[in-house]
Amino acid sequence: MKVSYLDHSGFLLELKDCYYVFDYYKGVLPPLDREKEVLVFCSHCHGDHYNPKIFELLDERGMRYRAVLANDIHDEKRLSKIERSFVASNQRYQLEGGILVETLLSNDSGVAFIVSSDEGIVYHGGDLNDWYWEGEPEEENRELREIFHTEIEKIKGRHFNLAFVPLDPRLEAHYADGLLYFLERVDCDAVFPIHYWGEPSVIQRFLTEYPQYGSRIKNTETAKGEEI
Repeated sequence: MKVSYLDHSGFLLELKDCYYVFDYYKGVLPPLDREKEVLVFCSHCHGDHYNPKIFELLDERGMRYRAVLANDIHDEKRLSKIERSFVASNQRYQLEGGILVETLLSNDSGVAFIVSSDEGIVYHGGDLNDWYWEGEPEEENRELREIFHTEIEKIKGRHFNLAFVPLDPRLEAHYADGLLYFLERVDCDAVFPIHYWGEPSVIQRFLTEYPQYGSRIKNTETAKGEEI
């Protein structure tokens, strides 16, 4: 698989016969092979994860595409002419082309995706994270943490080729809680931090504080067709 960062939580993956686009928000698509189909994954309805402009960009390129959308996305007027599937949390969906889509429950909105094919298994967390906010009621923070832990425990011990996991500097001292929990429990070859709101220095901060994960954490900003 070749990995290209688009922006925020958005990525393009190129496989042998198709492309995956995850959570397009903004950014420039690289050149695309019109012989390949595009699967557009949107984890939830928030504007920094679902932007229907992606369909216009693909139309301009003359690409064939299908959309796999969390079922909290309500945009029927724009989606009515698009081949699409709506997915719920904690379900399995078999797509044409031998692609299996599994979902986890997000503790914010929508789902996290697990996408499997004969080329590997990919995890995209969407907004599933350990959202521990300083100053918020402890009960709320504890509830969000418990949901996150419960969902990640469902994939504990599974092997992933590639994962996209939030690393959000807005969480201050707790910025890395979710990523650390994921790394400690999930076997993954390459992990790209996402959702860092234009502050890529948080990746180097993480690597400085947790150098033991240096072989697994990738520099999201430099992923421009990186082979994984």
